[in-house]
Amino acid sequence: MSEVGVVEIPLGLNGENVLPRLAGAAGNPMLDGPIVSTLLRLTAPNVIALSAGTCVAVAETWYIGWLGTEALAAIALVFPFVMLTLTMSGGAMGGGVSSAIARALGADDTHRASTLAAHALLIGVCFGLLFTVGMMVFGAALLEALGGRGNVLRQAVGYTHIFFGAALIPWLMNTLASILRGTGNMRLPSMVLLGSAICQIVFGGVLGLGLGPVPQFGMRGVAAGTILAYSIGASIMAWFLFAGRTRVNPLVRGLKIERAMFFDILKVGAIACFSPLQSVLTIIIFTHMLARFGNEVLAAYGIGARLEFMLTSLAFGIGIATVPMIGMAIGAGQVARARRTCWVASAIAFAAIGLIGTFLAIYPDLWINLFSDDPGVREAGRRYLATAAPMYAFLCLATVSYFSSQGAAKVLGPVLAQTARLVMICVGGWWLISIGAPAMSFFILTALSMVVLGVLSAASVAWTRWGDSGGPVPAVRPPLS
Repeated sequence: MSEVGVVEIPLGLNGENVLPRLAGAAGNPMLDGPIVSTLLRLTAPNVIALSAGTCVAVAETWYIGWLGTEALAAIALVFPFVMLTLTMSGGAMGGGVSSAIARALGADDTHRASTLAAHALLIGVCFGLLFTVGMMVFGAALLEALGGRGNVLRQAVGYTHIFFGAALIPWLMNTLASILRGTGNMRLPSMVLLGSAICQIVFGGVLGLGLGPVPQFGMRGVAAGTILAYSIGASIMAWFLFAGRTRVNPLVRGLKIERAMFFDILKVGAIACFSPLQSVLTIIIFTHMLARFGNEVLAAYGIGARLEFMLTSLAFGIGIATVPMIGMAIGAGQVARARRTCWVASAIAFAAIGLIGTFLAIYPDLWINLFSDDPGVREAGRRYLATAAPMYAFLCLATVSYFSSQGAAKVLGPVLAQTARLVMICVGGWWLISIGAPAMSFFILTALSMVVLGVLSAASVAWTRWGDSGGPVPAVRPPLS
């Protein structure tokens, strides 16, 4: 005899009724669409925008090269701090913002997503001001500790004063982009960042080198061009969000500060920030080690670091696309889909970047000759790229693992993998210095550290449990009336 009046009610991971969420998710390609095509659709605008960022890296290094070898050495000193600002605001804390908003939307809670967006902007403002104060007070000392001397140090400090004096701008721009990405909207932030990149090339080149009535401002002009371009991009995205033209509208007016909202972002973003912090600390320590070999080796490493930044930026485009896909899947209880998304994205990034890196290791002059005609810089650059460039594939594997873990709100493993790389550079570098090893030995060390980072990051994803429950969803039988 069948039971009459018994209703099976599906429960979420925390015991809540998920019928509204399932209804809201119906037809959502982030949850229902094919993984590869959905991932590629989200990745495409990111790659276009970040390819423009690559053009910025190439163009900026090219016209800084016109300012001389000392200017190239100066940007090599400043670059780790600029990269820290951009990766922490756009990737680490930005990933925490995107993850929190995506998980809220996956649970069909638009009001929570909008409240999270407002709290994200507060976090961006606070971190932007923190970077300004920190670099204005300690920037010159840090650059000198890295080995900056004389005119190299003066040019590096000049760039720092302009860029970090307005650090609030890149933080706001990347926070706004992260809010939009959390909704699955990759196109708008990507197109805005594409436009900003074009402006950055034009403004930085004109102000840095001078053109017509515009005098040559050198490194200060390059930094000013960057800030001006970012200001335009941030203004466009802010207008789009606050005009109510997207699913999430930051609830700033009458905002009530809620610790739970900060916690939802910071439980991912704050931990994730240790990854770029350690990455930049690794670069700073390595730069300091190479400074003992002179400006030519330092400039060559700066050229190689630009290529590394370019290729990891492409992996960033793939990785950041996984955040809303995995975040929404986790919010909707689709843990298996979230994991498949991570492995598909990792395979794509590893293969694509590995091919590019290997090609440039075989033909390094295609990259190096863009920036310097100094024979010493060229020779050191060839040795560095021949050793390190093929290993960029492992850096990109780590990048995708890192972003995927942000989407799942389980980011500790990739952060600890970055710690292992930092320890390896410190201990290995100390030993190489103690035996008086040549620069080539340091190049080998950094290449091996990339392999360690990639393998451990992927392993941490495999070993970490995503979601709070892996078993079947229980059913509730309400009492018969």
